[in-house]
Amino acid sequence: MKKILLTIAATALLLGRCTPATMPDMTPENKKTAISANEENGYVPLNFQYQKGLWLPYTNYEELLKGKSEKEFRKAVGEHFRNAAEQGINTVYLHVRPDGYAYYDSDFFPRETLTDGSYDPLEVMLEEAHDSGLSAHAWVNPLRLQSVEQMENIPDSFAVKQLYNSGNADIAGGRLYFHPDSAEVQALLRDSTAEIVQKYNIDGIHIDDYFYPTTDEEFDAVRFAESGSNDLKQWRTEAISDMVKAMYDGTKAADGDVLFGISPQGNLRADYESQYADVKRWLSEDGFCDYMIPQIYYGFNNETLPFLPTLEEWTSLPKSKNVKLIIGLGAYKQGKEDKWAGAAGESEWLESDDVIERQIKAVEDSAADGYALYY
Repeated sequence: MKKILLTIAATALLLGRCTPATMPDMTPENKKTAISANEENGYVPLNFQYQKGLWLPYTNYEELLKGKSEKEFRKAVGEHFRNAAEQGINTVYLHVRPDGYAYYDSDFFPRETLTDGSYDPLEVMLEEAHDSGLSAHAWVNPLRLQSVEQMENIPDSFAVKQLYNSGNADIAGGRLYFHPDSAEVQALLRDSTAEIVQKYNIDGIHIDDYFYPTTDEEFDAVRFAESGSNDLKQWRTEAISDMVKAMYDGTKAADGDVLFGISPQGNLRADYESQYADVKRWLSEDGFCDYMIPQIYYGFNNETLPFLPTLEEWTSLPKSKNVKLIIGLGAYKQGKEDKWAGAAGESEWLESDDVIERQIKAVEDSAADGYALYY
């Protein structure tokens, strides 16, 4: 396994992100059996009972996509996906809307400008991923938008600009974010999620841990005052759950076989205290997600959130039989100092070259339904 990890690390320098594991199990009993095909084109989503996932974030697109012809981009991502499949990955999460711009053709959001518009990046990625036998999920950040300056330059014909103009977004941390309590925002997120499912041969929709953008009470003070609620934390938490459900419903309305997944941060307390994300509810109740991937990006010696107790905390939570729990692993930390891990864990990833190998083994021995790696 150490030899495999060294090969992966070397390839990652060339391709952006790679992964360890075993070859994907393509047997029928391990492949999700679709009940119905996408009515638009007859595509039957491909998903696996035990996910071995890999994130492909937009930060890789500067190298993979910028200034590239369709042929060049196809070659680059095709090599990336073939390498991932050879290392045992069976699912990829493709970053298609990291903010208010889209890496696909949308009626709601303007196109990202890394390409000249002559080809569709998502279409290319889906074709190449499927050619490698990979399940491909479209990864979006629902609330995070552009800067004010960027937003002002977007044509008013796009729904994202119309919602901004009507007061449904405000600044947090130097950029704009949608207000999740807004019925108009929830409708847009529902419909734009359905749009992806209807237009593309996608196997899943995936959102990560950009939930409430701030704990600052000024961000939504007027909206909260107008709501009639007297509990800000509860009001924000319900708004995020309503937003998540809207996206889940949009996915299922477009194609009931396409999965909807959520990847919250691995710190359960922070999920509730800083992001108002009711992950326990989403995990235990039907109607919010098909799978959840907590980002347990901590070493074994982390002084605040050591890996094994945190893994046990998550796998011990009540879970619906219809929701899978997959563990997110921070492979990007391998070979680096972890300055947030405390004195005991600060050098762990530097001194041990098998942290991810041992974490995968721990996940495989646990009650989890798979793992996913972020490089």
